[in-house]
Amino acid sequence: MTALQDFDGYHRPNGLVGVRNHVLVLSVTGLTTAPARQIGAAVQGCHVVTMPYSTGLIGQDREVHYRALVGLACNPNNGAVLLISDHKPKAETLAQAIKAEGQTVQILTLNEVEQDPVDLVAKGTRMAAQLAKDLSSQRRAPAPVSALRVGLKCGRSDPSSGLIANPSTGAFIDQLIAQGGTAIFGEVVEWIGAEHLLAARAASAEIADRLVTLPAGREASAMTTGLDLMGSNPSPTNIAAGLSSIEEKSLGGISKTGSTPIMGVLDYAETPQGSGLFAMDTPNYAPEHLTALAAAGCQIALFTTGAGNSFVSGLMPTIKICGNKVSCQRLFQQFDVRLDDLIETAAPLPTGSRRIAEATLDVANGQMTWGEILKQGDDVVSRFGAAL
Repeated sequence: MTALQDFDGYHRPNGLVGVRNHVLVLSVTGLTTAPARQIGAAVQGCHVVTMPYSTGLIGQDREVHYRALVGLACNPNNGAVLLISDHKPKAETLAQAIKAEGQTVQILTLNEVEQDPVDLVAKGTRMAAQLAKDLSSQRRAPAPVSALRVGLKCGRSDPSSGLIANPSTGAFIDQLIAQGGTAIFGEVVEWIGAEHLLAARAASAEIADRLVTLPAGREASAMTTGLDLMGSNPSPTNIAAGLSSIEEKSLGGISKTGSTPIMGVLDYAETPQGSGLFAMDTPNYAPEHLTALAAAGCQIALFTTGAGNSFVSGLMPTIKICGNKVSCQRLFQQFDVRLDDLIETAAPLPTGSRRIAEATLDVANGQMTWGEILKQGDDVVSRFGAAL
């Protein structure tokens, strides 16, 4: 197999490499959501992330929320951050954590404009415009493929996902990791029925134990609420597309992780230490899962689907991959990699893997995904418990 080529990216002071150069407008309270969106709409090159809640979070949610905000701000696809909040002390605390990771960040709060959202938009627009102007002078430079951290997701899966799209992705991930790259997968419930196969690839007994206990915990948690997990996954869309059980879905789903050892199990939005393949404790729902991957520093997501799933990350260019001929013909502006001509061939995986590799490096070099062209994408952090 031909070695993956280097790509041209944006080199950050902390050594990471971005494939995009956003000014991130990060609103950390619901009070500033609308002004943040107005600022982002007025300035070219901005991506806006808004969090509708902050004050009142407790316990695990407070910890996850803070970690995710720092992680999203420090995603290497952001060249600078405009942090917008209500109270300056709260914003300064978060900004210090972001600066400690080597990211450029400026702060603007409602307190500084006497609670006037109109003034907040006017001042924030000027600040974001200056940051965008500064970033526009940066140039891409060669970077090794080992600098890539790729997130993995599947959604609205069907039999073609497990037969062609996921195993082709897995073959590419093996190649990426062999050259020093990193990949992260999650969707814990969709490990059910395949836990033993994941555990057999764990780099330690502790990792193997978490790969088994995490899905069991999710299942038990659902049962305490009276929810029949087996009645909700596979979803009605999966069943209509031809999947019969969660075990069948899981066995197809984990094939996108390839065959390399699993080096660790990350908490939600946690950044991996080192390279290789990592699992993450995430929900299945695409917005929550992709946001966790972006907060963990993934620059690109590979998203396989059978019936079609239009959601993409706002921070990570999300490459949609499909092997379903009907879906590819019907939703051709949703899929960046079509594999539907390979499903009936004798040896489809090498060709599928090569197409995914080419698309990944093209996107890393600046080619836009359909999701970016159509201005889709959003980010949302998971909630796990009650609030004050």
